[in-house]
Amino acid sequence: MKSFLGFLFLLLLSACAVQKPDQLVKKQDVERIIRTLASDDMQGRATFTPGADKAAAFIENEFEQIGLQPLSTGKSFRQTFTINRIKPVSTEIIVNGNPTDKNNALIVTDKALLNWNTNPEVEIITINAGENLFSNYQKILKSNKQTLVLVDKSLKGPFKKLQDYYARERMVEKLNPELAAVFILGAEEVQSFRVSLSNQIQSLPLFNIVGIIPGKSKEKELVIFSGHYDHLGIIESVRGDSIANGADDDASGITAVIALAKYYKKLNNNERTLIFVAFTAEEIGGFGSKYFSKQLNPDDVIAMFNIEMIGKDSKFGKNTAFITGYGKSDFGAILQRNLEGTGFKFYPDPYPEQDLFYRSDNATLAALGVPAHTISTDQIDTDKLYHSVNDEFETLTIENIVSTIKAITLSSRSIISGKETPKRIPKLEN
Repeated sequence: MKSFLGFLFLLLLSACAVQKPDQLVKKQDVERIIRTLASDDMQGRATFTPGADKAAAFIENEFEQIGLQPLSTGKSFRQTFTINRIKPVSTEIIVNGNPTDKNNALIVTDKALLNWNTNPEVEIITINAGENLFSNYQKILKSNKQTLVLVDKSLKGPFKKLQDYYARERMVEKLNPELAAVFILGAEEVQSFRVSLSNQIQSLPLFNIVGIIPGKSKEKELVIFSGHYDHLGIIESVRGDSIANGADDDASGITAVIALAKYYKKLNNNERTLIFVAFTAEEIGGFGSKYFSKQLNPDDVIAMFNIEMIGKDSKFGKNTAFITGYGKSDFGAILQRNLEGTGFKFYPDPYPEQDLFYRSDNATLAALGVPAHTISTDQIDTDKLYHSVNDEFETLTIENIVSTIKAITLSSRSIISGKETPKRIPKLEN
């Protein structure tokens, strides 16, 4: 009898040990994953490039080796969709018989061809000095009217920002056949005008990588762990290096997603369904997370742990991270309560002026009321490596990544088990 009780005791100890993240989150494995994703071989993982495809294939293989299930029926972890890329080919604007300098002109349209010749159906609007160009721009685009907009020359600064946004190409989920607005800086009066434009429009495939661990007793209740696998790709060379490797942004987040999937799969005690997703196209407009969010009923999503840039110590020191939108729900309070006695602490976002809460892949679901928050350690106000060729593996602190992953495993316990449900975030009005 004593030997039998001793055997049971050993089994109990073994079961307890398995639940410890120290046993399952291995520094060596974390380093392997992030080295691969941030290697020069991935060419910076820019959207629509072979490097991004290679990163996606690597993540798929990791999900398969872990034993995750695809989100939808079938064998593929790829969640495929299309996006429209609009690239200007030629433009010409003539006002009162005089060609307009390209630096003073901006055409916004989803049309392949645009030809105006003093058309009375085109509404002429003036944005005067002291007015807000951006808010007027948004109203004009929402109106879906053919509009010629005369912008006061004093608004050159914000006008240039709009120009930079549209300079090379534009991505849209759905083409708007009615959209046609021409902005001219410095024009004061218009007797006649002629506008000619041609765009190259392509429908291109994109894909998120998504795997799940079905819940045991609350399968319809979803908890999401996410990051984005795309980055900038090849950019302007600095001292012979032109690859923006994106080690921290966001190979570190994807590494966490893979490590967490491996941890929870081995633990095998999640009552709620866990979804692990590597988003595409975050850097060009968050199109991956927007599409993903539309495939779910937001009311089914209990919480979202979006992980972005955890490769270095936060401003609060070691064993700390911050949560965006901390005060918008009790998500952060629940996580911190689960970490009592561990020495790790989550803080509210210390950079409210950066509006980080609505700048990452959590934003779409958060706008729909989901307690969807981003966990990060980046000192973004002083980070000189952000979006540069110097965001490389050698600049990371692997211990910080590992400690943050372990903190997420422990802090999420009561949510994954179904014992606690974070309060909903107030929905954003359209």
